[in-house]
Amino acid sequence: MKEKYPVMDGAEPFYFEGDKTGVLVIHGFTGTTQSMRPLGESFHQAGFTVFGPRLKGHGTHYEDMERSTYKEWCETVEEGYRFLKETCDDIYIAGLSMGGTLTLHLAEQYPNTKGIILINAAIEIPEMSPEKVPETRYLDAIGSDIKKEGVKELTYEKTPVKSLGDIQQLMKEVRGKLSKIQVPARIFVSDVDHVVPPENSKLIYDNLSSEDKRLILMEESYHVATLDNDKEKIALESIAFINGLTSARV
Repeated sequence: MKEKYPVMDGAEPFYFEGDKTGVLVIHGFTGTTQSMRPLGESFHQAGFTVFGPRLKGHGTHYEDMERSTYKEWCETVEEGYRFLKETCDDIYIAGLSMGGTLTLHLAEQYPNTKGIILINAAIEIPEMSPEKVPETRYLDAIGSDIKKEGVKELTYEKTPVKSLGDIQQLMKEVRGKLSKIQVPARIFVSDVDHVVPPENSKLIYDNLSSEDKRLILMEESYHVATLDNDKEKIALESIAFINGLTSARV
């Protein structure tokens, strides 16, 4: 399905060539690659090969998003995973919000994934359930939940109600897969999040079968933590996580 609108400035996919360690970074629902670019750049500075795909229907216009499906979002990240695998020996995945949901989807599908990094990942959002959503075509934006002043997320100004049904279905499917996931995990969760209830991260932590898993609290950021006060903390902890697993295999 061809998208009708041009890609917004700053919403383009990005690729940074590095060593044989690949990191796939995945943005969130109604968001763009702009929210993940600083983390992607930090990964590249650490020497890794990084790819940040633009999810189908995102980064253009909310009418495009309305025409896309959660299965197409899954296909986007699956293609991104395979693309990195062509040149990299080890693959890590980092995802924000619904990007975290898609990270979990990939971790179950590709059990040889070396590690996952979840940032305010979405697995259950009661406010998005059909009975809570008014009968209309579009809702106001849910993006740019950032504590740090003067920072704005590049995101849609409207949320298609049809797309809420898609993310609900995606979250439901992924919830059922959590116990099958055994890859090492770092789970970052904001103390205050106005989009995804912080309890989501605890639910993920409790249900993953990973032996190596850690819940990391962020006290200075809201939902879009990758652009917020804790972005350096996320980068440093994530790079240490990847380097630790890499050195353990040498």
